[in-house]
Amino acid sequence: MVSAIIPARNEEASIARAVESVAAQPEIGEVIVVDDQSTDGTASALAELARRLPKVKVMNAGDLPRGWVGKNHAAGVGAAQAKGEWLLFTDADTYHLPGATRRALVDAVDHNAVLVSYSPEQELETWWERALIPYIFCRLAAKFSYARINSSDHQDAAANGQFILILRDAYEQGGGHAAIKGEVLEDVELARRMKRMGFTIYFTAPYGVVRTRMYRSFRAMWEGWTKNLYALSGGDSKSAIWELGHALSLPLLVAFFFLSNGKAVIEAPGFWLSVLAVALVAWHGLYGIELYRSLYPVSYIKYLVPGMCLYAGVLVSSWWKSTHGTIEWKGRRYTPKAGEV
Repeated sequence: MVSAIIPARNEEASIARAVESVAAQPEIGEVIVVDDQSTDGTASALAELARRLPKVKVMNAGDLPRGWVGKNHAAGVGAAQAKGEWLLFTDADTYHLPGATRRALVDAVDHNAVLVSYSPEQELETWWERALIPYIFCRLAAKFSYARINSSDHQDAAANGQFILILRDAYEQGGGHAAIKGEVLEDVELARRMKRMGFTIYFTAPYGVVRTRMYRSFRAMWEGWTKNLYALSGGDSKSAIWELGHALSLPLLVAFFFLSNGKAVIEAPGFWLSVLAVALVAWHGLYGIELYRSLYPVSYIKYLVPGMCLYAGVLVSSWWKSTHGTIEWKGRRYTPKAGEV
C-alpha cells in the first residue's frame, strides 16, 4: 500500500483538486493531509473532503517546534501516522493524472530505486509565470543532469518535493524529515541522503503524469523562488555570480560592445543595429531549443528578456536573504538551515 502525505498551509484554492486526484489513485490506500496552522478556508475544505472520501485523513500539525521548517514538520507528522510500505510526499497545488502512482511504482521497480521523484508539468496562466518559471527550469535542466542523478557512478542528487515516492524502510533508515528538519531545500537534501546511503534514486520529468500551478500571485512566486533559488544555483557566491552572469550575459555584452566601439557605431549605425538584431534572434533561438528540450512551448521565447530580468532579480534577492537575512514563506520567517525565526 502507498500512503500519500500532503502538507497544507493556506491552500484553500487548490487543496480539493490535489486531494481528489491523489485519492483516485487505486494504489494509494490512505491520503493523510496535514493542516499546518492554516488561517484561510483550508480546514473547512479538508473537513468536506474527509466526509466524502473514505481514504482521506486530516491531521493538525500543531505548533511548529524550534529549528523546523513548517513543511518538513508537517510531512514528518504525516509520515509518523502512515501505514504504507511506500510514502508519497506531494504538494497541495499538484494534480495527479490517472496512473501516476502506478507509473512511479513501476519506475521504482525498473530502476531498483528507493526514491522516485517527478518534476511536474507547469500550469502557467499569467505572463510573469511564463516568463520566469520556464527560464528557471531551463537553467536547472542545464545544472542538474538526470543521467548523472540517476547513475550510481555519480554523487549528483536531486528531487522535486512536489512528487516524491520513497520506500518507507529507506526513509526511516535515513532519519525521515527529522534529519532534514531545518532544510529549506528539503527535497534535494532527502535525495542526497538516500544516495549517500548507497540507495538508487530515479528523478525525471515525465509528460502526462502530474501537473502543478505553483503560484497564483506575483508576490507568492517571488517569495517562493527567493526561498529556493540561491540554494538551487549551488548555495555559494561563486555559483550565484556565474548564474547571474549567464542571465545578464547578452545585455552586458551588448553594452560593452557599444561602449567600447562608440565611434564605429556612430559611423555605421545601420550595420551595427543589424548585427545586434541577428544576435538577439540567435539568442532567442537558443532559448527556444532549451524550451523544447524542457517540454515548454517554443512560443515562450517571446518572454526571454523579461524572464532573464526576473531571474536576475530573484537570484540577487535570494542570495541576499540566504546570506544576510531571513527567508519568508507563507507568513513564516526562516534563517537558512536554522528553521523558523
